[in-house]
Amino acid sequence: MPSHGSLTKAGKVRSQTPKIPPKPKKNRPPRMRNRWEYVRRVILAPQQVVRGRRRRR
Repeated sequence: MPSHGSLTKAGKVRSQTPKIPPKPKKNRPPRMRNRWEYVRRVILAPQQVVRGRRRRR
Protein backbone atom coordinates (compact mmCIF):
# COMPACT_ATOMS: atom_id res chain seq x y z
CA MET A 1 0.00 0.00 0.00
CA PRO A 2 1.49 3.38 -0.90
CA SER A 3 2.04 5.86 1.93
CA HIS A 4 1.53 9.59 1.84
CA GLY A 5 5.06 10.93 1.84
CA SER A 6 8.32 9.24 2.69
CA LEU A 7 9.22 8.09 6.17
CA THR A 8 12.47 10.04 6.04
CA LYS A 9 10.47 13.27 6.40
CA ALA A 10 8.43 12.05 9.39
CA GLY A 11 8.29 14.63 12.21
CA LYS A 12 9.65 17.46 10.07
CA VAL A 13 7.02 20.06 10.92
CA ARG A 14 7.00 19.34 14.65
CA SER A 15 10.76 19.72 14.90
CA GLN A 16 10.60 23.06 13.04
CA THR A 17 7.87 24.50 15.27
CA PRO A 18 9.22 26.93 17.90
CA LYS A 19 8.91 25.82 21.51
CA ILE A 20 6.44 27.92 23.53
CA PRO A 21 6.62 27.82 27.35
CA PRO A 22 3.41 26.51 28.99
CA LYS A 23 1.02 28.95 30.67
CA PRO A 24 0.65 28.70 34.44
CA LYS A 25 -2.38 26.70 35.57
CA LYS A 26 -5.36 28.65 36.87
CA ASN A 27 -7.33 25.73 38.35
CA ARG A 28 -7.60 25.17 42.06
CA PRO A 29 -6.56 21.79 43.46
CA PRO A 30 -9.41 19.26 43.11
CA ARG A 31 -10.16 19.18 46.84
CA MET A 32 -10.75 22.94 47.03
CA ARG A 33 -12.66 22.94 43.73
CA ASN A 34 -15.00 20.14 44.87
CA ARG A 35 -15.69 21.95 48.14
CA TRP A 36 -16.52 25.20 46.35
CA GLU A 37 -18.81 23.42 43.87
CA TYR A 38 -20.64 21.76 46.78
CA VAL A 39 -21.14 25.12 48.48
CA ARG A 40 -22.44 26.69 45.25
CA ARG A 41 -24.78 23.84 44.32
CA VAL A 42 -26.13 22.73 47.69
CA ILE A 43 -25.68 25.45 50.29
CA LEU A 44 -26.08 28.60 48.16
CA ALA A 45 -28.62 27.03 45.79
CA PRO A 46 -31.62 29.28 45.19
CA GLN A 47 -34.70 27.89 46.87
CA GLN A 48 -37.30 26.89 44.29
CA VAL A 49 -40.72 28.27 45.04
CA VAL A 50 -43.71 26.24 43.85
CA ARG A 51 -46.78 28.37 43.18
CA GLY A 52 -50.33 27.32 42.43
CA ARG A 53 -51.76 23.86 41.90
CA ARG A 54 -51.03 21.34 39.23
CA ARG A 55 -53.72 20.90 36.65
CA ARG A 56 -55.13 17.52 35.77
CA ARG A 57 -55.61 16.68 32.15
